[in-house]
Amino acid sequence: MTVPTDAILAFHNAFRQDMAIIDTAALELARGKGGREADLQRYRFMNEILVWHADGEELAVFPAVEKVAPSVAEAYERDHRGLDAAFAALDAAVSAGDALEAARASAAFKFHLDIHLAKEDAHLYRLFRERITMPEQGQALGLMATKVPQERFPQAIAWLFPLLADDDRENLMRIWQMVFPPEAFAGVKQLVHGAVEDGWAELTRRVPELVD
Repeated sequence: MTVPTDAILAFHNAFRQDMAIIDTAALELARGKGGREADLQRYRFMNEILVWHADGEELAVFPAVEKVAPSVAEAYERDHRGLDAAFAALDAAVSAGDALEAARASAAFKFHLDIHLAKEDAHLYRLFRERITMPEQGQALGLMATKVPQERFPQAIAWLFPLLADDDRENLMRIWQMVFPPEAFAGVKQLVHGAVEDGWAELTRRVPELVD
């Protein structure tokens, strides 16, 4: 059964996948291999999504968890500030054209991000699922989603869905189908269709309601 936190875990998996692409590109460029510049530059938009995600957690998820598990969220908020610093270091290295320093900064960013996401999956969101009612979970995730600027939503989908495996794609579409008004969901379907390309057939097999 699909639950609200499946949407969060899908984004976490996308962050892991994109950061792996970015880090591999940074390492190969530091070793003198060309042609990976565009993959390295993905870090800019990935971090925009990451900041929206973190801001949403701090707005909606952390306060909800704080009510049922006091003092837990503080450590995760500190992680977010660490991720801000990791991005700043990578951005400075790339802007300076220092390939070796960019590879070092990318590896540090990836390590911190992977640890943070694993902790959230295993601890924070387990508390969220187990101690917060389903309606409250839905409300928190809805509030969290407001941190994504509406005009950037098409870009977010174009970034997100190519990075996801089939299970995450299915879960997200089922959740969005429940929370979006029919007119808005129709627009989402078109954006997702364009983003997944050949994967649309598998997605509609799993979620037949997507076929008009």
